[in-house]
Amino acid sequence: MKIDLRKEIELPEGVTVNLEANSLVKLKGPKGEIERSFHHPKIKILVEGKKIVLTSMQATKREKTIIGSYESHIKNMVQGVQEGFVYKLKICSGHFPMNVKVSGDSIIIKNFLGESVPRKAKLIPTVDVKVNGEEIVVNGLDKELTGQMAARIERMCRITNRDLRIFQDGCYITHKAGKAL
Repeated sequence: MKIDLRKEIELPEGVTVNLEANSLVKLKGPKGEIERSFHHPKIKILVEGKKIVLTSMQATKREKTIIGSYESHIKNMVQGVQEGFVYKLKICSGHFPMNVKVSGDSIIIKNFLGESVPRKAKLIPTVDVKVNGEEIVVNGLDKELTGQMAARIERMCRITNRDLRIFQDGCYITHKAGKAL
């Protein structure tokens, strides 16, 4: 059944929005600025005062789900420019002492399970990664990019051809943004 759909997202104090003609939403807040493009031929994005309005005329089930996704993305963007997102990882090394450091635009893990070749991962430019002793802190404004960087670090330490019950070395996510583990 087709219905006319309208969702409103209230912007908090200190957050401003700028909407470009090609559905590019730019949000600016106390932590910084973030932008994202939302393009769908049947969904219109409007700014009315301190509200972002998502509308669709004669919306089908597909447009309803897309509007829900757009609403979640915009709410995450608002939360990002207000507070930011933080992921924490714990460095666990039981067999060999691992050395983790950030240098330039990559994170390097040396001596993982006694390997002579260091493991490297390229950093995402808008995400900040810091190593504090046995903890890695990943900060960013975009929830997806921050989570992707944390997952990339965890994936660097993937163990193959060994018994995972014994070899539990690696970097593991202990705190996700907005979730308690």
